[in-house]
Amino acid sequence: METTRQNKIARLIQKDLANIFQEQTRKTHGVLVSVSIVRVSSDLSVAKVYLSIFPSNRAAELLENINANASQIRYMLGTLERHQLRIIPELKFFIDDSLDYIENIDRLLKK
Repeated sequence: METTRQNKIARLIQKDLANIFQEQTRKTHGVLVSVSIVRVSSDLSVAKVYLSIFPSNRAAELLENINANASQIRYMLGTLERHQLRIIPELKFFIDDSLDYIENIDRLLKK
């Protein structure tokens, strides 16, 4: 069960990462990256970030690129949150494929 502090930090990280990804994807047309969920560990040292990537056929490629640049993203997050957080958590990115799963279930139900 997550504490109130974990939830507040997760929402703060989610908001700031969404702004970072929005700024970065504005340069590449036809790509949309949104932050679905952020889960922060109990010691606030690791944040698991779940990303919803459109188009989904480029999701693996974009996730690999994001993981390669995780330290730079963490630095940009640190500049935004330097007055709210003492230590910026390590970021681990994962694909949130729940929308693809929902579309698949809808397609199967329509048959």
